[in-house]
Amino acid sequence: MYALCIITGIAVAIWLGDKRFRTVAPNGKSVVSEVAITAVPFGIIGGRIYHVISSPDAYFGSGGNPLDAFKIWEGGLGIWGAISLGTVAAWLRYRSLAQRIDLPAFTYFMDALAPGVLFAQAIGRFGNWFNIELFGRPLDAPWALTVPLLNRPNGFTQFATFHPTFLYEAIWSTALAFLLIRFSKRFRPGQLFTLYILGYCIGRIGIEAIRIDQAHEIFGLRVNLWVGLFVAIGALISFRRLNKGAPELLG
Repeated sequence: MYALCIITGIAVAIWLGDKRFRTVAPNGKSVVSEVAITAVPFGIIGGRIYHVISSPDAYFGSGGNPLDAFKIWEGGLGIWGAISLGTVAAWLRYRSLAQRIDLPAFTYFMDALAPGVLFAQAIGRFGNWFNIELFGRPLDAPWALTVPLLNRPNGFTQFATFHPTFLYEAIWSTALAFLLIRFSKRFRPGQLFTLYILGYCIGRIGIEAIRIDQAHEIFGLRVNLWVGLFVAIGALISFRRLNKGAPELLG
C-alpha cells in the first residue's frame, strides 16, 4: 500500500505537470512524462539515500541489517534527497530534450511541476498510515491516530493515540498546491518552485517538532528540522534573487 500511494502520487504529478507545462510550451507534448522516466527513479534513489544516511542505526547499528536499506516498500524516503537528486536528473533530461525541441527555460518546467509534486507528496504520505509510522506526540482528540502497542515507541507505550503528523503534512501540502495554482500568474519563472520549497519547509519544520520517531539530533534538534531550516533560507534567497523585473506569466 505504501508503494501504491507513491505510484498514485507520481501519476497525479505527471498528469497535472503535463497539463500546466503545455500552456507555456504547446509543442511540449510528452516532455513531462519523458523527463519523469529519468527523474522519478533518481528521486526515489535520492530519497532512500537521504533516509539511510539520516537514520543509519536502523541499517548499520546494533541489530540492524544493511540489506533492509533496499526495502523501500517498508517506508523511508527522505523528501530532501528525493527532490535534490530528482531535480538534477530532470534538468539533465530536460536539457537533452531541449536540444531537439524548442522548449522554454527549465524554470518554466519546474514551476509547472511544483503543484503536482505537492499533491504527490500529500498522497504519498498516506503510505505512512498503512505502515503505522511517522506519527507525533500523544494526543487526545477526535482526529488522533490509534497506534497498536507493538508500534509505539519506547517511552510511549502507555499512550494509545497520537498526532497523525503525516495527515497534517498531507493537508499542508494540498493547501499549498492550491495556493500555488491560484497565484501562479503573479510570479516570475522559477519563483513558484522556490515558493513550493519555502512553503513546504515552513510546514515541515512545524510538523517535525512534534514527531517522536527516533532521529539523530544536532544541538538538541532533529536533523530534518535543521535541514528544513537551511533549505527554507536558501529558497527565500533564491526567490528574492528571481524577483527582478516584471512578472512573466505562467498559465
